[in-house]
Amino acid sequence: MTIAGFDQQHVTVADGVRLNVAVGGSGSPVVLLHGFPQTHLMWRHVAADLAADHTVICPDLRGYGASDQPADTGRTYAKRTMAADVVAVAKAFGFDRFALAGHDRGALVAIRTGLDHPDAVTHLASLDVLPTLDMWEVMQGRSAAVGFHLYLMAQAPDLPEQLIAGAPDAFFGHFLDAWTTRPEALADVRETYLAASRAAIGSIVADYRASAGVDVADDEEDRRAGNRLRMPVTVLQQDWGAALGFDAAGRWRAWADDLVHETVTCGHFMAEEAPADVVRALRSLFAR
Repeated sequence: MTIAGFDQQHVTVADGVRLNVAVGGSGSPVVLLHGFPQTHLMWRHVAADLAADHTVICPDLRGYGASDQPADTGRTYAKRTMAADVVAVAKAFGFDRFALAGHDRGALVAIRTGLDHPDAVTHLASLDVLPTLDMWEVMQGRSAAVGFHLYLMAQAPDLPEQLIAGAPDAFFGHFLDAWTTRPEALADVRETYLAASRAAIGSIVADYRASAGVDVADDEEDRRAGNRLRMPVTVLQQDWGAALGFDAAGRWRAWADDLVHETVTCGHFMAEEAPADVVRALRSLFAR
């Protein structure tokens, strides 16, 4: 299953890992990165619209969907490694510079790509996350229960893998159900997401484990060095900053010079729940 009207192919990135990529349209390039527990299909509505005047590239992140699941050797699922994947995929289609949007886990990869490869990323959009370091700094007290999965998957191998494998549909399905205000928006892909997640438990956990370790260290290094996102940045976020007691826009201003921060009223899966709003925000970003 892929996005209607898009071609699907496997692209080898620098370390020999192959990513499953859907590509369609023509024009200036836009790379769209999916979140958890999803695949590139989460962009099916947004990508179809953008393809009218852009080359739209939608990979499955390493370890997700139909992309390869390499064994974790410590930095295999670091966002720095996955950012290099993004640059390699764009180059495989002939693009050294591209606009980039990510949701959830894909947004963390997008942020790291913008920090590590500022000459490659022309515009950056982040949907419903904070940068990794900030996420860990604001999660505290009883309100942090909403992020229980972050703490579970941060544990050493193999405990989280075994626990999740005991009831994978209940685990992954919990987020698909709890994080949306419009469950019908996921109805056509819910089973696809569950099947893909069941088949990738180890690599998904490795992705999250990296965010509690090497990704935090990389962010801390950038903060000390004053490294920031220099391209135009748009952030779309639910109002969970207020719920958790922090200033989300203020957190983002510490990372981005040219920032538009918008609070949205839909659930977490905004590219599927409110695709027209996401398209509007992305097109406005690309015009900056």
